[in-house]
Amino acid sequence: MAVPKKRTSLSKKRIRKNIWKRKGYWAAIKALSLSKSLSTGNAKFCTTKKKEPSLGFRNSKNLKKKRTKSWIWKFEESE
Repeated sequence: MAVPKKRTSLSKKRIRKNIWKRKGYWAAIKALSLSKSLSTGNAKFCTTKKKEPSLGFRNSKNLKKKRTKSWIWKFEESE
C-alpha cells in the first residue's frame, strides 16, 4: 500500500535551492573569465595562428589583391 511522503521543510528546500544557484554562479564566473582571457589573448590553453584563405577553383591572379586575414584556433592540451 502506498504511503504519502512527508512534506519537505522550507529550510531544506531553501538550502537545496541555494546550492543549485551557487553552481550557476560559479559556472557564470568561469565563462566570463574564459571569455576575457580569449579576448585579450592571455589564454594559455589555446594559441592563434594566421591562416590564409583557400583559393579554391577561382583565378588566383585576381585574388592575390583581395586576400583577407583569417584566424584559426589551435587548442593544446595542458600537461
